[in-house]
Amino acid sequence: MHGHEIKVTFQPSGRSVYVLPGTVLLEAAGRAGVILQTPCGGKGNCGKCRVRLVDAPSDPTPASVGTLSEGQIAEGYRLACCTLVDAPLVVEVPPESTFESQQQILTADSGAEVEIAPLVHKRCFELSPPSSEDARADLVRLQAALGDIRVSPALMREVPTFLRENAWKGTAVLSNHHLVSLEPGDTTGDGYGVAVDLGSTTVVGKLFDLVSGRECGVASQINPQVTFGDDVISRIMHVRENEDGLAALQAAVVECLNTIVQDLVAQAEIEAEEVYEIVLAGNSTMQQILCGYDPSALGEVPFVQAFEQAQILAASDLGLTVNAAAEVYVFPQIGSFVGGDTVAGMVAARLDRWDEPVLFVDIGTNGEIVLAKGDQLLATSTAAGPAFEGARIRQGMRAAAGAIEKVIISDDVSINVIGDAPPAGLCGTALIDAVADLLRVGIIDETGRILPVEELPAGVPDALQAQLITEGDETRFVLASAEEAAGDEAICLWQKDVRELQLATGAVRAGIQIMLRRVGVEPEAIHRVLLAGAFGNFIRRSNARRIGLLPQIAGDRIRFIGNAASLGAKLVLLSDSERAYAARLQEQAEHIDLSLDPEFQMEFGMAMIFPAADIDVCKD
Repeated sequence: MHGHEIKVTFQPSGRSVYVLPGTVLLEAAGRAGVILQTPCGGKGNCGKCRVRLVDAPSDPTPASVGTLSEGQIAEGYRLACCTLVDAPLVVEVPPESTFESQQQILTADSGAEVEIAPLVHKRCFELSPPSSEDARADLVRLQAALGDIRVSPALMREVPTFLRENAWKGTAVLSNHHLVSLEPGDTTGDGYGVAVDLGSTTVVGKLFDLVSGRECGVASQINPQVTFGDDVISRIMHVRENEDGLAALQAAVVECLNTIVQDLVAQAEIEAEEVYEIVLAGNSTMQQILCGYDPSALGEVPFVQAFEQAQILAASDLGLTVNAAAEVYVFPQIGSFVGGDTVAGMVAARLDRWDEPVLFVDIGTNGEIVLAKGDQLLATSTAAGPAFEGARIRQGMRAAAGAIEKVIISDDVSINVIGDAPPAGLCGTALIDAVADLLRVGIIDETGRILPVEELPAGVPDALQAQLITEGDETRFVLASAEEAAGDEAICLWQKDVRELQLATGAVRAGIQIMLRRVGVEPEAIHRVLLAGAFGNFIRRSNARRIGLLPQIAGDRIRFIGNAASLGAKLVLLSDSERAYAARLQEQAEHIDLSLDPEFQMEFGMAMIFPAADIDVCKD
């Protein structure tokens, strides 16, 4: 069952994944965190997912032949959506093929949508020294050269000495009208910022050159707050129940951010003092804890946030080891658990600029949902629970080495394990796969019950029947035998696991239904479902649809947009106009509190039942 897996490496990132033979290259890219453009929904019509196979180009599919030129095919170019992995591959990904290129930040003369114009910028200056004819104050001289700037008392203490030791010239680091720092010589070619996606489970930081917009490094860490609990509610309870709980959680995440910054500056071979700004997007709880704002009110109905508009904090006050005058921009928040990461995702997806109804869905411990219809932006959050991240699953685990991440059940069982290692447990994507395929073959019924052998419908293959174990009134399905598994225990899908998935799926599904009803839109009228977040990269659309997690619409209308929070943070870091855009989206969005909606419990109960059947046979 644990078949031979094939290594695929993506350049220039160098990221590698192991996949089952026959896996579509587009899916392999998603597993590596490389999100490719798919305007046609992966049908092979648009040619936007073009990649180059470096070593041993496979025979091109008819779609590749019809879309690519003979010269491109000869050079090894293929369409990722139409190419199957059947041998080890090194894949070169052109920048224009990535989803991120749709919001490519280029210089003003490129005609691109976004211009590099960060809030933090540098200007050279040269002042005339004081004389008996010109005895103006030092600050007045600086303001004459740089405009009406504000200078903090701490930096003002350094101004007289700096000017005299550096012959009255140097480089000013400015943030809006605030003087951040003074540097000797001309350093206008240097300057860096960090964009952070502060997740409950994982923290990702990216270092950018503020002059060119170039990405200079990526680093990630498991959020050390997981030791205080897997989900945000457990962390909120830790704050409420412990006098030093907030300080401990804040210190943990600050230490994590400092580790990430140290990693990033080492990659770029620069000094931490050259990092002048941090832009951070996270859920409401994560953002408030970082700021040192008590999140306790988010733990009781009505769920109330501490702030809505973006927060600007001094990095030094937080204890972050970057430039002493650097600022931290924390994204605005919409309401209760619809936080800054959702606003950042809305920025990345340009969510107010679609002509037809679009659904933005970010699935994790919470499921954030935004529905865009014309000028209307409705946003909500639903407590999906940690099932999607492997928690509360009997043999569940996070998406780490040894986790079963993909399951295919037809005549037999095939599994894909992260790192091509012996299976040690299963993560959320494998849970969805297993339940969806067992629904298809009739081993799980619409109520979510795993059927014992004697109750199975006719036609279930003998190999699958052999994987069923019934003890008492409960049946489980074996995904990997004890001989295959990393431990000495078989890895199974248990009845309780299915119930946990039903709870998580039902909450998201009910939230979507209520949102659609608010604006009078039927599911079939949804133009696009945009799947964001790390988990969204790995979901197979047909399986998510089969269990009812996503609306019953054609698979080509469901798109992966990758780590949208990270992309939104990057855009805001590199362009002041994007910062203003984030503020407008936050103001435009209407928050829907499902906990106060009288229809939610009824919708939730109905959503616990799995859909009757697939709406089409499209497989990812």
